[in-house]
Amino acid sequence: MKKLIIVALFTSLVCGDTEHVTVKLTDTLPYAYTIDSGKRIKIERVQDTSNRLTDDYTKTSRPCPPFCIQPTKVDPNIKNISELELIQFMKDKVANNLGVIIDARLKSWFELETIPSAINIPFPVMQSASRKKAELIFKILGMKVEKDGTWNFENAKELAVFCNGVWCGQSKHFISAILKHNYPASKISYYRSGFQGWKLLGLTTIVHKEIKK
Repeated sequence: MKKLIIVALFTSLVCGDTEHVTVKLTDTLPYAYTIDSGKRIKIERVQDTSNRLTDDYTKTSRPCPPFCIQPTKVDPNIKNISELELIQFMKDKVANNLGVIIDARLKSWFELETIPSAINIPFPVMQSASRKKAELIFKILGMKVEKDGTWNFENAKELAVFCNGVWCGQSKHFISAILKHNYPASKISYYRSGFQGWKLLGLTTIVHKEIKK
């Protein structure tokens, strides 16, 4: 499980004033940097203004169930974030070892392609987790176990959770599972647009396990 968590927890955000960038993140921010698997990764948008998605994320209609439109709020106490907030989360929280981006999808999806600096905790792992296993995962995420056995989440990391997109329920399942084990809702953010939203904006992605044809 430690290998699961030991992915980039240190990130820096920089803005280049002199370099010309046609497709910026915002009008004042051309790109950002993060660390993934020990490598510095530049987060930017595809500069080809005629670029189009060509993979599975071009699909508009998947069978429902299970691929149903997800509610905007998976829990009333959990904050929703978008791409800019997620990049800011990398700068403010991940870089300072205060936060972790969680890819809640199955391992095969994570290895194929994911968001830079994300780590993978597949939603079924949390759904089926015993209290003992949840404790192990939460300890890696910064939770402290007191002498009397109670869980202290004061220094637990903030989490930004995502899955495939607005049609994907894996984030909801993951979040419901960790809430069941009393992870504080105040420390959880939900990136509802997910990986499809990330790709739709042409943002940098990471491949952990290349599929050879």
